[in-house]
Amino acid sequence: MTTPLSGIRVIDATNVLAGPYCTYQLALLGAEVIKVERPGSGDLARQLGADAARNKANMGISFLAQNAGKTSVTLNLKDVRGQHLLKQLVAEADVFVENYRPGVLDRLGLGYEALREVNPRLIYCAISGFGQDGPWRDNPAYDQIVQGIAGVMSVTGTPETAPLRVGYPLGDTIGGMTAAFAIAAALNARPRGSFLDISMTEAVLSTMGWVVSNHLVGGITPAANGNENPTSAPSGTFRTADQPVNIAANKDDQWVILTDVLGCADLRDRPQFATREDRKANRDALRETLEQTLMQKPAAHWVDALNAKGVPCGPVLSVPQILRSAQVQGRDLICDVETAQETLQLTASPVRMDGARPHPQSPPPVLGADTDDVLGTLGLTPDEIETLRAEGVI
Repeated sequence: MTTPLSGIRVIDATNVLAGPYCTYQLALLGAEVIKVERPGSGDLARQLGADAARNKANMGISFLAQNAGKTSVTLNLKDVRGQHLLKQLVAEADVFVENYRPGVLDRLGLGYEALREVNPRLIYCAISGFGQDGPWRDNPAYDQIVQGIAGVMSVTGTPETAPLRVGYPLGDTIGGMTAAFAIAAALNARPRGSFLDISMTEAVLSTMGWVVSNHLVGGITPAANGNENPTSAPSGTFRTADQPVNIAANKDDQWVILTDVLGCADLRDRPQFATREDRKANRDALRETLEQTLMQKPAAHWVDALNAKGVPCGPVLSVPQILRSAQVQGRDLICDVETAQETLQLTASPVRMDGARPHPQSPPPVLGADTDDVLGTLGLTPDEIETLRAEGVI
């Protein structure tokens, strides 16, 4: 297995999703990730997910999704002794990641300046909703808040249904992936040592390049277009005899092929469909006309027929359908991770390197499972560790 981050130690003081997703990507690529959690309760994601029994056991599905391959240490960072232990861990680390609200760790004496004194080569990555400065820096931010503020919801749905939330935690995930990318880049810098300020809102806005540029450069106010591609037509979602398909005839030659395959070449002679701009202006009428033919046969027929001729076409699948597909199963994205009680199916790295896909090398950790071992490497004796546990420091 290719592990380009082998030998890199990451102290993960993050919670729920954006931060844990970031450090999961680093763990998949070989980094040693030590997850620092609150004694007793740990990462809030341990109590989140669709399985109430797992939540009660502090191993919620939301936690399982992005914490395999890590170790877990419990530290009370409000206790001076817990703060001292964290600094000892940081002294031997390459990366420190946190997603507290800006200023929280500074008040605990664990901000960037304090940790840089302990380790000048440290890469300190702070993930927050809006960044470390600006008028919104202190506002709490969850994924849905970010989606709304970043403009995502305003362009999601139809003109009648927008604003709509994207159906998964887009802001958290993009924020976490942006942080992982920045950390990987910072590890390559010489001399090493930097402060990375990751704003989930800015990360999301960065991915909205066409939407943002249409406004900044073209002066257009972005709007919700439902399942239609505003840059071309016919390009969107269409009904068939059994399930929807997406068709993207974005080029003129694809429009010609599409009408030939559907047996309606005469549409090319209609003035309202003559050019790309004409088709865009009359996209609703065009979709209804094409669906008269598309609804005569099932989706699989049209997917095969159109793709064979070079017109992109794909079925609209549910999550279970795509996970069961030969494409996903044949490329090893979903992997089996063994625990003492069961076999978990989790997502591996989204990247394949030299033909191999990095998988987590250990299951998601039980809260505090590695506290004694890790603190032992710092020189603490078993008696000292038990005293700290009895006094609520770990």
